[in-house]
Amino acid sequence: MNLRLRELRETKGITQTFIAKQLGFESVSSYSMIEKGQRKLDIFKARQLAQIFGVDLEQLFFEDDLAE
Repeated sequence: MNLRLRELRETKGITQTFIAKQLGFESVSSYSMIEKGQRKLDIFKARQLAQIFGVDLEQLFFEDDLAE
């Protein structure tokens, strides 16, 4: 998932600083650790990220369409 978060963020042209502020983190490193897989993402923050990126929650976790 961590690579997917970075890919989505970069595609949307959003900075880690912006996301960290939106998620209520005190530092950018808190969000950076999520992208690196060093910190877990709770469901509430995952929902917020999905909204920020404009994607379904499932798209944060799965790159391919599972229905195929």
